[in-house]
Amino acid sequence: MSVGTLYRGGEGMWTWVVHRITGVGVFFFLLVHVLDTALVRVSPDTYDSVIATYKTPLVNLMEVGLVGAVLYHAFNGVRIILVDFWSKGPRYQKQMTWALGTVWVLLMVPGTFFMIKHTVESIFGSAS
Repeated sequence: MSVGTLYRGGEGMWTWVVHRITGVGVFFFLLVHVLDTALVRVSPDTYDSVIATYKTPLVNLMEVGLVGAVLYHAFNGVRIILVDFWSKGPRYQKQMTWALGTVWVLLMVPGTFFMIKHTVESIFGSAS
């Protein structure tokens, strides 16, 4: 009996799983965003209090996750288009997957730094 993961499709299967998860995550963000924006017409005070909760460190980390999800979902969508519509796409699927991951990390590392910099400074104080 072999021990491993449930998914044995290699990089292609994992990109499929993460693509679905990020798609659902972005969908739920958009749903919440539409609902909280609609609050401004129903109850401006409630809207203001909801927006105030968005200025917390936890929500800042969730924003980083949202940016990461959108970037991954977009890049993987381009990879899927190339695999489906480029005659050499299936042959280079593995290389494109690794390129996607590399570009995602290269964008997310400095992006995360700049996105959480203000929150870290507000918690621990400014270094200057």
